[in-house]
Amino acid sequence: MESLLLRPSFFQPSSFQPSGGRSWRNDTLNKAGSSRSSTSTARAKVEGCSLLRFQRGRSRHRVKAIKERSFSQPRSHTKSLYVNATSGSQPLESEPGAYGGSKGVLDSVKNAVDAFYRFSRPHTVVGTALSIVSVSLLSVEKLADISPLFFTGMLEAVAAALMMNIYIVGLNQLTDIEIDKVNKPYLPLASGEFSVGTGVLIVTSFSIMSFWLGWVIKSWPLFWALSISFVLGTAYSINLPLLRWKRFAFVAALCILAVRAVIVQICFYLHMQMHVFGRSAIFSRPLIFATAFMSFFSVVIALFKDIPDMEGDKIFGIRSFTVQLGQKRVFWTCIALLEIAYGIAMFIGAASPYMWSKGITVIGHAMLALLLWNRAKSVDLTSKTAIASCYMFVC
Repeated sequence: MESLLLRPSFFQPSSFQPSGGRSWRNDTLNKAGSSRSSTSTARAKVEGCSLLRFQRGRSRHRVKAIKERSFSQPRSHTKSLYVNATSGSQPLESEPGAYGGSKGVLDSVKNAVDAFYRFSRPHTVVGTALSIVSVSLLSVEKLADISPLFFTGMLEAVAAALMMNIYIVGLNQLTDIEIDKVNKPYLPLASGEFSVGTGVLIVTSFSIMSFWLGWVIKSWPLFWALSISFVLGTAYSINLPLLRWKRFAFVAALCILAVRAVIVQICFYLHMQMHVFGRSAIFSRPLIFATAFMSFFSVVIALFKDIPDMEGDKIFGIRSFTVQLGQKRVFWTCIALLEIAYGIAMFIGAASPYMWSKGITVIGHAMLALLLWNRAKSVDLTSKTAIASCYMFVC
């Protein structure tokens, strides 16, 4: 009973086979076992060979895939893979910024220069420089006056005046940031390229350098020109009680007239006449003519510059002539004033005793009057861009 419980009956052949057949059964079992073992061995060999072939084929496939990837990838990437495999570190490929670092610095410098160029209002810089050059030539009495001394004195005046010009236009932008966001959003303070602190630093530095240069040169006409320009430019823009004269159209026009027509013409002429050449102060006929012509021109500039800015001026309470009278009326008033100025210049030129002066003055101003009239007729007064372009043409 115990043996039955411990092992199944078919594992006990002696319990139901006679003793005489035991050897035959053993032989049979031995043959069957050997047959099974040989069959198992053969099957194991076949399976082993199949597995070996599979592994070899799989290895060849991997090697082939790696070769294909290595040929299809860039050389730099293959090199980085090799470094990873040998050192276990991160790829040694160059970051994009490694080669782009110098380019990024160059772009930053270009952007800063461009922003300063717009901040300086280049059309005013060019206008100031040309005015000083032209009035300096009025002091030339003979060919020998055009000497290194002449060019040195003229360049000193131009440098000091341009520094003061940057102070004036920069201060105007600092006090007009919100207005310029409407009228001139491309300016660096309005666009956010320059911070208020940067603007203050620029205008302060240039005003100091302008006065320093005027003091070093020791030319009193030049120093007075810088001082009066500083006072009028500050009063024109700064938002303090009784100041910010640009809010009042007539006073604003007088400020521009005083600087462009009187101070630039007379003070810089006296700088050349008295400081450079050491002569007495004489107001020649050419100087009187230039001052009268620039008076017309300065009034035109004072009126014309506000035509493209009517939208922002109206929002922020700047009572310019354009806001009060309208763009079209002010525009054609400016054109008429300039044509009158050219006509007067032609008349005075025709009365000159010198034929060469007569020809240059009459023909030159006639051509300018014709160009202005043709340009004015083509301006679209509903386009802010077209009006601004015409203003630059006039300047």
